[in-house]
Amino acid sequence: MTVRVRRVYDPPEPEDGVRVLVDRLWPRGLSKDAARVDEWPKALTPSNELRRWYHAGEGSYEEFTSRYEAELADPEAAQLLHTLGNLVRMGPVTLLTAVKSPQESHAAVLARLLGS
Repeated sequence: MTVRVRRVYDPPEPEDGVRVLVDRLWPRGLSKDAARVDEWPKALTPSNELRRWYHAGEGSYEEFTSRYEAELADPEAAQLLHTLGNLVRMGPVTLLTAVKSPQESHAAVLARLLGS
């Protein structure tokens, strides 16, 4: 099982496998052709409230992780996470995000939950 986390602005690579955008909003200044996104499960992304709270610097990454994992218990999010897990079992998956620090983001939380 291979799960990678990359910035969506990085050029696609052959080893990316299925490219999954895990941001709620489409990345600024990037065309859909250039992004080469295969899946975009918006309900799997952090809520707007959680995203704003974290980006405002009001809490730690550990608190963000805890709150985000609680949101992933929602039935729709849980189903999408399960579906994403099935994709990972079939081959490489790259989680794409526009954040500047992907290793301290929701994408890293998803990668850990998916067993990367």
